[in-house]
Amino acid sequence: MLGMWRSGNRFTLLPEGARFLPSMLEAVEGARHSILLELYLAESGHLSRVLIEALSAACQRGVNVLVLLDGFGSLGLEEADRQRMTEAGIALRFYNPIRWWRFGRNLTRDHRKLLVVDGEVGFTGGFGAVDEFAEAWSEVAIRIEGPCIRDWVRLFARVWDSAASEGQGRREAVRSVNINAVNVVTGYLGMRGRVVWGHGFRYQAIRHSLQHQASSTRKRLWICTPYFVPTFSMRRRLKRAARRGVDVQLLIAGQHHDHPGVRSAGQRFYASLLKAGVRIHEFQPRFLHAKFSLADDWVTLGSCNFDHWSLQWNLEANQEVQDHRFAAEVAGLFEQHFARSVEITRAAWQRRSLAQRCREWGYGTLDSLVTRLR
Repeated sequence: MLGMWRSGNRFTLLPEGARFLPSMLEAVEGARHSILLELYLAESGHLSRVLIEALSAACQRGVNVLVLLDGFGSLGLEEADRQRMTEAGIALRFYNPIRWWRFGRNLTRDHRKLLVVDGEVGFTGGFGAVDEFAEAWSEVAIRIEGPCIRDWVRLFARVWDSAASEGQGRREAVRSVNINAVNVVTGYLGMRGRVVWGHGFRYQAIRHSLQHQASSTRKRLWICTPYFVPTFSMRRRLKRAARRGVDVQLLIAGQHHDHPGVRSAGQRFYASLLKAGVRIHEFQPRFLHAKFSLADDWVTLGSCNFDHWSLQWNLEANQEVQDHRFAAEVAGLFEQHFARSVEITRAAWQRRSLAQRCREWGYGTLDSLVTRLR
């Protein structure tokens, strides 16, 4: 669903875990009234232990702490850690726990990432409570202040109170969070933002917003995604934009990848995109898990990938920003990542090995079969 464009926000770009993790923990440690946390990935380890300790300390101060985890993405969170949270007074719920009799319904996951503190400051991006985000993976987050916080709280409340979320420990009402008590920061009235979300084929707002930007952008369309398996309609828009003179560049995870098969499935589209004039960069230093896009002065950043799970099954949410200053920061981040990537040229791609072509065909065929499960 497309949210309303709202002015009066302040958005802060936080590239890499070394910046956004301390900022998020600082916000948790300073919470006075409420903490809302929604994550897909959560597993026992150093980062989850530090987070649980901070959330538990907030509960001891009388803060209302609500944690919503995905039933599949949190399978690596040990029972002892779950008990620690509930014993500390944290309200803990799980979205769509895995049940064998649900068959295809198990494919629907809550892939969103969100932290809101006191209804005043929020964070979203591609982060999770797993140790890889602290050092091993390259990630980006955005800090949000202003009226857009209300929309993020509403999204959290909708899933928290849904029949698909099952509780562990006490059930708290999200209504205890005053969604109107937000901090509208003066001096940033030009920073317009909109919260946009999707729920598979039921709500296609993120997908439609990306498609609209691809069709309407005039100068540049830069996309960063770790999982690049775009729909036919999106591929067509990317090629059309490149052919009409738009600078279309893709920043994609390279050889360091947590799902190499997904990478191979997406590579089968390289040849036609390169022929149309799209430039493709594969990030080299480590696994690139960030998801953000730039179209002229429009930015979207959040949980949504360019793959079938994000666009056909998952709950996703992004923060969109329309501001030339923020767009310039994001463009700078893109350029830094381009410099640390290998650009795939059309000539080089035509010379790729037979083994590479077979991987593309094999994983591409599997990907096509999976998409028919919806």
